[in-house]
Amino acid sequence: MKDLDEILGMAKNVQAELEKAQANLDKMEVEGVSGGGLVRVRATAKGSITGVAIDDSLMQPSEKQMLEDLVAAAFNDARTKADQVSQQEMSKMTSGIPLPPGFKLPF
Repeated sequence: MKDLDEILGMAKNVQAELEKAQANLDKMEVEGVSGGGLVRVRATAKGSITGVAIDDSLMQPSEKQMLEDLVAAAFNDARTKADQVSQQEMSKMTSGIPLPPGFKLPF
């Protein structure tokens, strides 16, 4: 039964490390950019938006459609970067754990 106890111990360690990594992701910040820096979106690595900055030159009624497109693009860029940071952090945590191919954390 020692093997089962070891597996359970490893599972508890993984759970604790996962919780720690999730908490760290909330503290890490990424920035999505579009329009050559005219629109910037800041987000946590977990994907919570923390800020939006829009260059004053875009604040004209005639630029409304372009501004909307740039904001959407900046949000998507921030989301992509947040996903990358999250994956990197999770892979650090699971580097010593033998997981089956394709197995992803968190569940």
